Amino acid sequence: MAEDRIDAETRTEFGKGAARRTRRAGRIPAVLYGHGTDPQHLSLPSREFARVIREQGRNAVVTLNIAGRPQLALTKTVVTHPIRPYIEHVDLLVVQRGEKVTVEVRVLVTGDAVPGALVTQELNTLEVEADALNIPEHVEVSVDGVQPGTQITAGAVPLPEGADLKTVPDALVVHVIAAPSEAQMDSEIDTEGAGVVEEPPQTADDEG
Repeated sequence: MAEDRIDAETRTEFGKGAARRTRRAGRIPAVLYGHGTDPQHLSLPSREFARVIREQGRNAVVTLNIAGRPQLALTKTVVTHPIRPYIEHVDLLVVQRGEKVTVEVRVLVTGDAVPGALVTQELNTLEVEADALNIPEHVEVSVDGVQPGTQITAGAVPLPEGADLKTVPDALVVHVIAAPSEAQMDSEIDTEGAGVVEEPPQTADDEG
């Protein structure tokens, strides 16, 4: 994983109003914590940090320049606006070179199962432990030529060298089943509502 350098500024104002002013100035409010240190309230340049996230993913590792002092940090949480395309807040974790960290890594399913098979992905991420400077961007699960009835668990997913699985090994990641035939789908549609007994409309004679 590449390592980027970003100039961070110390924040002295807090609250929603201060956060809005920070964002209007083209910066992102952030908090740096970990290794027994007091949390540091920082701001990061919006465009630079957004580029790092695009290139490295949500587990980006950066070297922060804080008042001329470099600090290695792992991105832990990125809060984005629910509608508008910008980052609202970032949490960063202090890390050291050679240190192992536990992170969520995206699962990418590749290949095509045999004709007539339906591939369902049960887990989108796996928890792994890896060197802070060698976090995989994703792990791959190949379903190329896989037959219906196949189940791929977390323990069967190949991990890069130096990465250890933290997710429960027997957790189901990918399940390959036989795709339903047209007749089966039509049958399900035809039997929709079967067994439902409608009560006859009430008449005046039934009342009282």
